[in-house]
Amino acid sequence: MSEIKFERLDANRLLLPQTGGMRVPGIIYANDKISALLEGDESAKQVANVAHLPGIVNYSLAMPDVHWGYGFPIGGVAAFDLDEGIVSPGGVGYDINCGCRLIATKLSLGDIKSRISDLTTALYQHIPSGVGSTGSVKLSGKDQKKVLEEGSGWAIKNGFGLPEDLETTEDGGAMIGADPEKVSARAIERGKQQLGTLGSGNHFLEIEVVQEIFDEAAAAAFGLHKGQIVIMIHSGSRGLGYQICDDYLALMVKHAQETGIALPDRQLACAYLSSQRGKDYLAAMACGANYAWANRQLLMQQTREVFEKTLRMAPRELGMRLVYDVCHNIAKIESFTLQGKTKKLCVHRKGATRAFPAGHESVPLRYRSVGQPVLIPGDMGTGSYVLAGQEKAMTETFGSACHGAGRVMSRTQATKAAHGRSIARELSDKGILVMASSKGTLSEEMPEAYKNLNDVVQVMHEAGIARKVAKLKSLACIKG
Repeated sequence: MSEIKFERLDANRLLLPQTGGMRVPGIIYANDKISALLEGDESAKQVANVAHLPGIVNYSLAMPDVHWGYGFPIGGVAAFDLDEGIVSPGGVGYDINCGCRLIATKLSLGDIKSRISDLTTALYQHIPSGVGSTGSVKLSGKDQKKVLEEGSGWAIKNGFGLPEDLETTEDGGAMIGADPEKVSARAIERGKQQLGTLGSGNHFLEIEVVQEIFDEAAAAAFGLHKGQIVIMIHSGSRGLGYQICDDYLALMVKHAQETGIALPDRQLACAYLSSQRGKDYLAAMACGANYAWANRQLLMQQTREVFEKTLRMAPRELGMRLVYDVCHNIAKIESFTLQGKTKKLCVHRKGATRAFPAGHESVPLRYRSVGQPVLIPGDMGTGSYVLAGQEKAMTETFGSACHGAGRVMSRTQATKAAHGRSIARELSDKGILVMASSKGTLSEEMPEAYKNLNDVVQVMHEAGIARKVAKLKSLACIKG
């Protein structure tokens, strides 16, 4: 844990005491198993660095999937006062609104067991994936602007899905305040041909089966039951989001001296939320978020079509329905109760997801009695978890939970560890079919490169941030 010293608060939390220029303490959600993995990892230092930023409220936080990132750690959460605080592109990440979408079906494992190979091949052939992949939808300048403003709504209006898909998408699939005029021509150009593409790296599309139910009431509300076939999609804003982040980071680094903010790391380049530059970034970031929601909406529609055609089933028979769509990399203006008063804050979630509790107005009506679905994918060999947000998240983590397993190996380390092995064959031996655009991706994303998902999720469950609802087992995976 570098030179950082911690105090254990309880079984699932480590305190990073406020020292030096830190404006608040830090807290990392970690049990003994997770904390042992932090040895030698620079992410703990990044948690301390974030605590130096102006206007930060309560704590600099990290979820149990925390690992080193650009400026902010991945798995980092920080909330900032609107008057005195900042917004930092490094606190959102390059893949703006990288997120997950869980889709339920009426199918059981027995219905598709003999067709998994056919489905996987068809998905791989029809859904563009990999570095620089392009989609079948080519956007005109007018359409591109509407995508950036309307997000998933644009996709639905143009026949890519159903109106009810919006009801269970975070923010209805569109973030307010998006202004395409704040997005560079280069970013616009990169987004023209990538809508409806999966991308590369840790992005994936998985066919999964509900393996275990922990909370019957919440599972019933989410429409999940044991033995059910579901699909998990993980993708983001592609080159457009990357370029938006890159553009504004360069701008904020260039003008860093103007802010008068002493930064412990130049990767934390930021602007005051009240400044024009800060407002411009939020407007551009919202465009990236909306593009990502439209992208996942198209990916879902393509998945629907592949299942219907391959299985020769009518939409009603298939019963494909969006359980929920959450975003992982975002900064949002949200309200919280601090010292008995309601206050709006700008919450940065970088590799973290919302975990709003039962009764919260942002939770879809159909789930409001049990809390928001929290989607936590793991590595290719593990599957995923579905959790439900709890009230404690609102008082401790600004309504946030982890977003995945979290890396323990860099991509270079993973590639070296996978040398001479066939990751695809190893997964096949476990009953998991994998198709990827390159062997390199499979090496970088090998299961050992990630923390144990069960341990990560257990921390959130025991800490009372998000409770376990269901465990999903991987059957097949498409990688970029």
